[in-house]
Order: sequence, then C-alpha cells, then structure tokens
Amino acid sequence: MRDPLDGRLGLNVPYEWWPAPELLAEIEEAGFSWVQLPAPPPSVLADTRCCIRHAQAVCAAVSATRLRTVLHAPGDLLAGSPEADRAIAGAISYAAECGAEQVVYHAQMVIEGRAAQDRLLAEARSLATLAGTAERVGVKLALENLAPVYPGPETVSANPLAVRSLARRLESPAVALCVDIGHANVVAGLRRTSLHRMIAPVLDLASVFHVHDNLGARWRAADQRPGIDPLRLDLHLEPGRGSIDWFAVGALLADHRAPLLLEIHPPRARPAELAASARDELGVAAAAMSA
Repeated sequence: MRDPLDGRLGLNVPYEWWPAPELLAEIEEAGFSWVQLPAPPPSVLADTRCCIRHAQAVCAAVSATRLRTVLHAPGDLLAGSPEADRAIAGAISYAAECGAEQVVYHAQMVIEGRAAQDRLLAEARSLATLAGTAERVGVKLALENLAPVYPGPETVSANPLAVRSLARRLESPAVALCVDIGHANVVAGLRRTSLHRMIAPVLDLASVFHVHDNLGARWRAADQRPGIDPLRLDLHLEPGRGSIDWFAVGALLADHRAPLLLEIHPPRARPAELAASARDELGVAAAAMSA
C-alpha cells in the first residue's frame, strides 16, 4: 500500500534562524523530505550582491542533504510598489540560486474595503510581471491564504477562494497556491463554517500546504490553554495541540501530491517528535483513504 505521506512531509526553519548544516541534517534524519527556508529581509533581497552571497551560503548547507526546499518570502511584502517588487524579484532569484522549487508569498494582504481595490490592482499587475520572471527561472510562486493573528479586521486573502481567483487571473504556469490549513481553520471559525468548506474548493491549484494547529476563532472559554496567549488566533502549534480534526484533513489531502510543510513556531519539539506527531495525526486517515 502506498504511503500517502511518503516524500511529502516538510518542516520550516523559523524566521531569523540560520539553516545550519546541523539543523538541516537533523530535519532530514527525522524523516522529513522538504524544508521551508526563511528568506532574508527585503534589504538583502533587493541588493543583488548580498542576495547571491546569502543564497549561495544556504545552497551549500542544503546541498549536504537530500532535502527539497521551499523559500518563504518576507511576510510584510506587498507587490505593487517598486521597492516591494524588487524584493520579491530578488526572492525569486534567491530561490533559483539556492535550489528552492517554490516561493511562498502572502498575497492580497490588504484589509477589505473600498480603498483596497487600487492596491489589489497594483499587486495583480506586478505579480503578472513577477510570474514571468518565475517562469523563466523555473520557480513556482505560491500565493498563501492568511488569517488575523489577533481578533481584528481580515485581509482579502482570508478567503482562500479570493487567492485562487487571483492565481487564475494571472494565467501563469508558475503561479499556484500555498494552502495554509491553520489559517483556514481560524477563518472558518470566524465565519462559522467548516474547515472542509474553506479548503476543498481550492485544492486544485495547491502546490504546497502549510500544516499547523490552533484553537480556531476562540469563541468559547474552553479554547484557552495554560501557557498560550489568551487572544492570539494564529498560534502555529504542532498538529494535535489545537482543535483541528487532522483525521478529516488527512482524508481530504490523501490523494494530493503537494508537500505538507509543518510551519511550527518556537518554542517547539525536536524535528523527530514533530515528524512523529504529524504522521500520527495525518497518516491514519490518509492511509485509509489510499488503501
């Protein structure tokens, strides 16, 4: 029987952590096949000499393993201005230089409302150009759905269907989706719908998944845990520590082939423990559906 998780599990290197050879070796030895690397800040990405130097150092570290890589662009970049576009273009070049297959980008990071339309249009125009760059260097640009970190206004990309619509409008083979399961769970709770309804309609364009747990919209007093920020929604916990039904998620993703990247924030367990918990939470349902 085919293992539906075989070759798909990955783990993130947290922001501001250096992907040292020892860390990458530990991730590989834990059984992960993928690693998500944090991009350097926009000031580095926009400087060609610094960008190449940094990417080559990362490439040397990754090359000592068999890990496949995804690069996460800085989370505060919004395409549509010259400065941001230079940094995103730098991230695409950085990915090509270090061997990363995809660049994850926080799309449509604009608060809903009438004033958002001009910024969204500018973003879409810039992304069309950037998609051409990604096509030329053989890198996928994965647009990620978001969620409020704390209770407050939602960005347009809180709706995964809005992100899918943007990807389709760009009409580029280099553009796909990073479907973030944790973010979708928060938004599903805020909108009082199901996680399945949030992510099932966008699976056709998914090229990578972000996998992490949280306590949803935290409407109930029961959604409080000792040692966890009482208001934060986007918690990035390991699977099983929150409220997501991973059995159902595993069944939903069993036939997909895109990588499943654990995006867990520190403090966190060691890679071997994270790999084991992910397999425990996702693997049973996925294996049953693939049998």
